[in-house]
Amino acid sequence: MLFAEIIFRFIHFNSHLPYKREYFLQVIIFSDQLTKFIGENKLIEARQVPGKQGLQWILSGFYMFRLSPFPWILLCFTLILIAATLELLPVLGKFIFTLLSPVFMAGIMVGCKSLEQGDPLELGHLMVGFRKNTVPLITLGGFYLIGQVLIIGVFMMIGGSALVDMLLYGKRFDEQELMGVMDNILSASIAGLLLTIPLMMAIWFAPLLVMFENMPPIIAIRKSFFACLKNIIPIQIYFIVLIILGVLAIIPYGLGLFIYIPTVFASIYVSYQDIFHPESMLSDKEAIEKKEEDTEVNQ
Repeated sequence: MLFAEIIFRFIHFNSHLPYKREYFLQVIIFSDQLTKFIGENKLIEARQVPGKQGLQWILSGFYMFRLSPFPWILLCFTLILIAATLELLPVLGKFIFTLLSPVFMAGIMVGCKSLEQGDPLELGHLMVGFRKNTVPLITLGGFYLIGQVLIIGVFMMIGGSALVDMLLYGKRFDEQELMGVMDNILSASIAGLLLTIPLMMAIWFAPLLVMFENMPPIIAIRKSFFACLKNIIPIQIYFIVLIILGVLAIIPYGLGLFIYIPTVFASIYVSYQDIFHPESMLSDKEAIEKKEEDTEVNQ
């Protein structure tokens, strides 16, 4: 009904113009493109997977890291370097990186797809998002940025002026004053966490859906949120294991992060394939080891 109304209004408001045929042609083209998009994406639905898949995503992500460890480390190091460089710009740098984060994420996911298909992972994959679907990806970053700003606003509003002074101006409190604001800080932290979870669910698969399925940002956000909601148990297991592994990765002078960060990126791609395209997913160790054997034979 909404689509029909758009078509009607488009024709109505342009009926007085001399080149009506051209406008009707534009309407037909737009209608065809929208119909094609709906038809192509009608079958792209999230499936529900068992809870144990949360652990399997991480294992498969690690196996994908093993396929090309040095390019993975170089790619992730470059991304961290970009983030650190933007951090040098006060306030603005964080905003810019948040806007661009879906663009970089989409590029890394293209690299994962390349590995899955037996092609090499390259540093250039990081910039693929700047050549394809750039505007929709940056739009995702805009939604993510707005969400973060709103959450920070709620966090500071609940925390009160004392929390604002502590975070923004580095004000120090003595023990008695700190005990007085602890309740506000705890309440603000809980509220921030409860708001962050749905934001992460909405953004988690969105860059992949925009890049691989050419979905508009709003539809990608909606599908991502409900895909995560549908698979809340494996995702909970996934994050619990990631938190434990993250702590362990930091212990040896942070050296474990060279493996941990690429594994996390690869596991995101694996989880996307498992939920949206199970027929093409490298779901177990044997499948990836077979690719390793094929690579060795070709060499």
